[in-house]
Amino acid sequence: MARVNALQSLTLVRHGESIGNIAYQAVLGTDAEEVGIVERDADIPLSELGRVQATALGRWLRALPADERPTRVLSSPYLRTAETARIALEEASLDAEIQVDERLRDREQGVLEGLTVLGVHRRHPEEATRMKRLGKFYYRPPGGESWADLALRLRSLYRDVEQDMPGERVLVATHDAIVVMTRYLVEGLSEGEIMKIEKTPVANCSVSRWRRDGERLRPVSYNETGHLSGIRTART
Repeated sequence: MARVNALQSLTLVRHGESIGNIAYQAVLGTDAEEVGIVERDADIPLSELGRVQATALGRWLRALPADERPTRVLSSPYLRTAETARIALEEASLDAEIQVDERLRDREQGVLEGLTVLGVHRRHPEEATRMKRLGKFYYRPPGGESWADLALRLRSLYRDVEQDMPGERVLVATHDAIVVMTRYLVEGLSEGEIMKIEKTPVANCSVSRWRRDGERLRPVSYNETGHLSGIRTART
C-alpha cells in the first residue's frame, strides 16, 4: 500500500551554464595547471547562456500539468544554483519560496580546487597516485570530500525532506555531483553502477525526475534536456 503522506515526486535540476563552466572549457587541451577562476566557488554566477537556459527551464515548469508542478523548492546556497531557481520560478509564475540548504552545495575539492587534471599531476602527484589506488568514489582530497561523503550528507537531507515535506512535489536546484549521487541513493545503485553513469556529464539545466510508485520513488527521466531544444549547446 502506498504511503499517503510520503514525498510524491523529486525533481533535480543542475544549474545553468556558469562562467566557471566556460573557464574549464577554455583550458581543455592546453598545458594550463589552473582553471583561472577568480571568484570563490560559491560566488560563481551564471553566464548569459545559463540565464537563457534557466528561462527555458521555467517555460518547461509552466507547461507541466497542475498535478506535476513543484510545491516546494530547495536550492544549493551557491550563486549559480540560486540564480537558476529564481529565474525559472519567475518564468513559470510559481509563487514558491526557495529554501536554501547547504547540504546541496557542490562537492568540495580541497587542495585540488581550481586545478586542471594536469595541474593535479604536476603539483600533487602523490594525490593523483592515491586517487588511482582508491578509486574515484572513495578518494577524498585533503580538505575536500569524496563521492561517499556526498552520500552521507544527502542521506541526512532526504531524511529531513521526507519528514518535513510529506505529500509534496519537491524541486531541487543543485550541482552535477549531487544529481549523480541522488540517483545512487534513490535507486539503490552500487559503486560500479554509479561511477559508470557518472562518466556521462550531467548537462547544464538538465532535469532528472523520480515519482512515487507505491512504497518507492521510481525514475522517470535522467539528464533530460528536451526543454533546451533550440538553445545553443552548453559547455560542460
